[in-house]
Amino acid sequence: MLPLQEISDRVEIQDLFARYSFAIDERDWDALDSVFTPDARIDYTESGGVSGSFAEIKAWLPQALERFPMFQHMVATTRLVLDGDIASSRTILFNPMTYRPADGPDQVFFIGLWYRDKLVRTPAGWRIAERYEEMGWNHNVPAMPPVPEVSDKA
Repeated sequence: MLPLQEISDRVEIQDLFARYSFAIDERDWDALDSVFTPDARIDYTESGGVSGSFAEIKAWLPQALERFPMFQHMVATTRLVLDGDIASSRTILFNPMTYRPADGPDQVFFIGLWYRDKLVRTPAGWRIAERYEEMGWNHNVPAMPPVPEVSDKA
């Protein structure tokens, strides 16, 4: 039988991943403040994005995702290793997206990847301290111009 604290930690971490997905899908960038630690490092390079500090990525996301009128971040099947106030995880992400080119019809495509996270318990609850997107597969990805670079201005 799992100890009550471990059950609580697992539920709280699953909620953390759901909050991330909803924040991104609803373009509620400020909601990410309750997902990441202020000093978090985030690396989206394997899926065509960028790498940087939480502040840099938070400032970059609205511009980077502007060309996608719709997307869904569906997280599932987390392998979680808890060790007191820290944890590591690998979580499946299924991500259908719609790309809107400047000249042409919208195109739906799919990405499958894993989030590799380092998590920490803070006074405000569990937060992601490091996130790395590990690319798995993709289908029907359109040719797109490169994403904008990370800016120092956060």
